[in-house]
Parts: sequence; structure tokens; C-alpha cells
Amino acid sequence: MTTSAPNHDSAGREVETHSLGYIVLLATITAISGLLFGYDTGVINGVLLFLRRQFTPSDLQAEVAVSSLLVGALLGAACASIISDRYGRKRSLMFSAFLFAVSPLAAAAANTVALFSLARLVNGLAIGLASVLTPVYIAEISPPKNRGALVSLNQLGIVIGILISFLAGWGFSRMGENSWRWMLGVASGPAILFLGGLFAIPESPRWLITRGRRAEAGKILARLYGERAAAEEMQATDNPASEEQGSWSEVFSPGMRRRLGVGMLLALFSQITGVNAVLYYGSVIVSEHFPSQSTDLALAANVVIATVNLLSTIMAMIFLDRWGRRVILLTASGGMAVALSVLVIGLNVSGTPTAVMLVSILCYVAFFALGMGPGPWLIISEIFPTRVRGRAASIATSVLWSGALLVTFTFLTLVNTVKLWGTFAIFGALSLLCFIFVWRAVPETKGRTLEQIQESWSK
Repeated sequence: MTTSAPNHDSAGREVETHSLGYIVLLATITAISGLLFGYDTGVINGVLLFLRRQFTPSDLQAEVAVSSLLVGALLGAACASIISDRYGRKRSLMFSAFLFAVSPLAAAAANTVALFSLARLVNGLAIGLASVLTPVYIAEISPPKNRGALVSLNQLGIVIGILISFLAGWGFSRMGENSWRWMLGVASGPAILFLGGLFAIPESPRWLITRGRRAEAGKILARLYGERAAAEEMQATDNPASEEQGSWSEVFSPGMRRRLGVGMLLALFSQITGVNAVLYYGSVIVSEHFPSQSTDLALAANVVIATVNLLSTIMAMIFLDRWGRRVILLTASGGMAVALSVLVIGLNVSGTPTAVMLVSILCYVAFFALGMGPGPWLIISEIFPTRVRGRAASIATSVLWSGALLVTFTFLTLVNTVKLWGTFAIFGALSLLCFIFVWRAVPETKGRTLEQIQESWSK
């Protein structure tokens, strides 16, 4: 590939155009994990309708079947730092790819809810590992000017995966009562392709530096940024601390607590504001709580929701590096609160057209995808020093999955207790609280190198 005019990052370093193309290729390969993440989480939306008919589970059993994947994701996220700090980002991603390949086949072959839940738990382990490692890997290879868009490729992969899963649910639903097995099993194909693609990516140079393998890291940085920028990058990390592996005590040290708190709370808010209630139970919400809606129409509504999710994520990729992280997050959380308020009013006012409530759900999903979808992953990948980034990101991502598990495991129970409008009222109030938190506590990291971000926290 020919070299064009150099692309300057915010620190004035030249990142050659052909090098940037290579970085985009690496980020795209890694972000396939996001597509698998999105598909494997979203597919339950269609599977659940058939699972409830075939195995007639109670509400509790249905919540366990849906939530088992999230339990696995929580465990995978908690273990991600230990695995990636020891074996590297690349080999850890390869292990997650293997789990991505085998677990959907096991879930598709299950003949009881218990076996289905166990297979989905293993699937969740893969998702948990990838959800920590993919943003971290992409952030560690990206130039500052493009880091927001490149890390957001992971979120783009997630929403594309969700859309494909909803399309698969809609399409396979016509194949009879066992169509849910096809919905699950087809995910193994792209997982195998993902595993093959990972053989072609290099290890994270910043991880190599923490292991004292500077010569190897220098060669990779030269391939990523060009010789001149690589030399300056190596000089920026040329201090004893950059070559040390961080400890757990450092993660919880006074100098790290505030940024750890920001990462954990932002991750938590991204989930307890309720988006997974729509993504996982959307077909149930539409078919059981909106009048005269068939199963086929409910699955079709899911496809519209996922399409809006995708388009809004593309917008986020365009504007995250232009507007900045704070503006996007404030717009998203505020918009979610307004959209949910309209939905709650519509659910309480007799005669409100179904279209109004569906549009409010679409707006809620759109605002989430604009900021609260990609934003937390990006912030978490940026605000921690390289030597503890894996461990700190693992903690924050574990909190994220804990929030997802809380919402998913309690949604049907909440609806039975405080009704659908009361449940979404809670999510709306939490969205408003998220807006206040971002306004008061989340820093702007746009356009800074990872080292500059650490210096700003130190001050």
C-alpha cells in the first residue's frame, strides 16, 4: 500500500497513512469479538419465545436462562486481567474465541433449561473476557486522534451483532418450534473466523513493555506508527514505572481510587439505566404488554430497534473524537431520561397510540447507543496507566456485568411487582442520576495520549 501524507496526532507526532490503515485492520479483526458479543447476547430475545413454549419455564427459570450468560460474563471479566497480564492480550483473546466457537453449539443441543443455562454460562465467559480485552487492546495500539473511533469499533460490532441476532430470530422463527437451536448454533461460524484472524495480529506493544520486551515492542510500534513516531512513543514510555507490572494494591491506591470510582460508576450506570430490558426482553414486552401485537410483529419490532441502535452507534463513532466524551455522555443520559419519561406517561394514559410508546423506546435506545453504549468502554480503556490497565478495566467491566445481571435477573419480577411503567420509571430516574454524575465527575480525555491522560490525573 502506498504512503500518503502523514496524519498527525494531537501530540504532533506523524502517524503515516499506510500505518493507520494497518491499525484499522487490526482493530477491525479484534472487534469481531464485539459482533459475537452482540449476537450471543441479543439472540436470547428471539430464543426466549420458543424456549418458554418448549420447556414452559417459570418466570424465575426464564430469568435464570437469560441471566446465566451474564453470570459467565461477570466471571470472565473478573478473570480477564489475571489471564491477560500473564499471557498477553492476544493469547487471551484467542482463548475467548475458542469459547465463542464451542458454547453456542452446546446451547443449541441442550434438551433441558439447566443444560441450556450451563452452555450459556460458558458463552458468557467468552463475552466477559472479550469485553475487557478488546477495548484495552485497541486503545493500546491506537493513535490519540483516532482512538475514540477505533475503540468504538467494538461497540459497532456489538450492535451489528445484536441486529444480526434479531434478524436471525425473525428469519429462523418460521422453521418451527426447534428454530431456536438454529438461532444459537450459527454463531459458531464467525467465531471460528475470529479465531483465525487473531493469528494475524501482533501482541499489544504496551503490554510487551510492561514485560520488559522493549525490542519486540519497538518493532511493533514501528509497524503501527512509522519509525519516527515509534521512536517518540518508546521515549514517552522510557521510565522505570512503564516497565513494571502493576499490583492490586496499586489499583486501590489513593492516587487510583477516583479514576477507579469513575470507571466503575460509569460502567454501572450504562446497565442499570435498563437498556438490556429492551434488548433481551423486547419481544416479550411488545407481544405481552402492547395490545394486539403478534409474535412475528414483536420480532420485527426488535429488528427496527436494533437498526436504530446501529445507526446511532455509527453517529457516536463520528462525533466521539469531535465533540468529546463528556458532551456525548451528557446528551445520551439526558435524552434517555426524557424518552423514558414519555414512555411512562404513555403507559399510564389510556388510549395512547402504541406508535408513540414504540417511538419513545426507539429514542431511548438511540440515545443509549449514541453515548452510554460506546462511552464507558472508551473511558475505561483510557483513564488507567498501562501497568494496571488490565486489572482496573477488569474491575470496572465486572461492575458493568453485575449491573447487566441485576437488570436482566429482576426485570420480569419488577414488572410483576411495580408494572411495566413503574419499571421504566426507575430506569428513567437512574438515567437522570447518570446525567448528574457525568456532569460532576467524568473528565474529558479527547485528543490526549494515554500518557497525557495519566499526567492530568496525577495533577
